[in-house]
Amino acid sequence: MSTRIMLAAAAFALSFPLFAVPALSAGSGGGTETTQKCKEGEVWSQTENKCVPAKQGAVDDDSLYAGGRALALAGRYGEAINVLSLAANKNDPRILNYLGYAHRKAGRVEVGLGYYEEALRADPDYTLAREYMGEAYLSIGDIAAARGQLDEIEKRCGKGCAEFAELEKQIASFVKGG
Repeated sequence: MSTRIMLAAAAFALSFPLFAVPALSAGSGGGTETTQKCKEGEVWSQTENKCVPAKQGAVDDDSLYAGGRALALAGRYGEAINVLSLAANKNDPRILNYLGYAHRKAGRVEVGLGYYEEALRADPDYTLAREYMGEAYLSIGDIAAARGQLDEIEKRCGKGCAEFAELEKQIASFVKGG
């Protein structure tokens, strides 16, 4: 990862304390996800099925990904960045993608783009990172780059995949001024 991105992310992450992390676990309703709350400074461990201290190495990367993703999608971007930054595998494209998402949604689009680029270096076929990267390009008004990502998604999974449909919708909305 580029030094600029790492320094920006580290500075940002250190400026926020760890807060409660919603945890995802399978419910009894056929895979229905439920949210549990951990105390401040804890994260949900899928392997231990309980809250554990939020520190590097205390929780497996899959649990950090699930918790960080849930936080990001819930709009709790600073907390998501803190949790995702604890991952041992700094090259996991899923982790990099949601670090990009959280930074982009928090208004740091250029930092987000850097994380998407890193995710795609690790896995060029990761269409969700391509969709989010396209959305980031739209947020800075670069329609051509967004369409470029749409083309890359189409090459990898066709026009029928969810990532293609979502980015195509976002581009159409942007072009219409909505």
